[in-house]
Amino acid sequence: MEKRNSRVKQLSFRDGERTGRQPGAIVNVASVPQRSPFRYPGGKTWLIPHIRAWLTSHPTPPAAFVEPFAGGGSVSLTVACEHLAAHVTMIELDAQVAAVWQTIIHGDAAGLAAQIEQFDLTLDTLAAALRTIPETTQQQAFHTILKNRTNRGGILAPGAGRVKTGEAGKGIRSRWYPATIARRIRDIALVRSRITFIQGDGLALARQWADDPDTVFFIDPPYTASSKRAGSRLYLHAEVDHDAVFRLAAACAGDVLMTYDHAEEIHALADRYGFDTEPVAMKSTHHAEMTELLIGRDLDWARQIQIGSVQSRASVPPSEQD
Repeated sequence: MEKRNSRVKQLSFRDGERTGRQPGAIVNVASVPQRSPFRYPGGKTWLIPHIRAWLTSHPTPPAAFVEPFAGGGSVSLTVACEHLAAHVTMIELDAQVAAVWQTIIHGDAAGLAAQIEQFDLTLDTLAAALRTIPETTQQQAFHTILKNRTNRGGILAPGAGRVKTGEAGKGIRSRWYPATIARRIRDIALVRSRITFIQGDGLALARQWADDPDTVFFIDPPYTASSKRAGSRLYLHAEVDHDAVFRLAAACAGDVLMTYDHAEEIHALADRYGFDTEPVAMKSTHHAEMTELLIGRDLDWARQIQIGSVQSRASVPPSEQD
């Protein structure tokens, strides 16, 4: 631990970011299976090769994988579909997002998929559908998918604007791929025996696994710990006690991987709790090159992997981009 901390502290800051180690090449997301029905702000498709490398660096697959801030679920779905852990537990507080996962994992996934395929999306039908008050979890799930696919950036938080022009002038239909979304839902249903979904406070619920050395945690909270506060406008439940996140991670008997924005405040938290850090290159929704931060107990596996070439999402077939 002492050696690792000394290596981290040798780095310096400039403009709020550490210099020294440079992030590797940006993941070619064309090579990453798109499994989530969401177009999720802050999604982690770009991180999937690192998740594989992390979990396969363990001597045996973990017995349990817990994601306390599941969001769009791309990481948990990958772990379940690729048998990277024996069982996956997804936790999400947002009631809108939770309704989708509750329906797919524990409800009528086929019914939701069919409802999406059969819906003729226009401005009028969208407005009419969203005027209705959902009376069931499945109805709430359908509302959530509609809003996620027609709001700018997939944002579900209050005040989110509707897509206007969209890609290629398609307006609200520019991210509406009903056949693809329905297929992803049906594919998730095929592996849902390996997944448990829980709606609730991720930190509070995750503590029940903290003493189990066979449980690993992937923690990707809203990015509100630094002065950037990037997550504050993206999520309904954006406020998180980040010191408590790090305390929980430090107390876990099993392995932990966290992702955060690459900022001075985050490095200070990582140093305080004795974590290793590694910058990772990624691209934003608007193709801007950015750097995020991996945080864990020992990230030597991350420094050893070579990830794809730099490539934009434009190379991905339109129906597979989100």
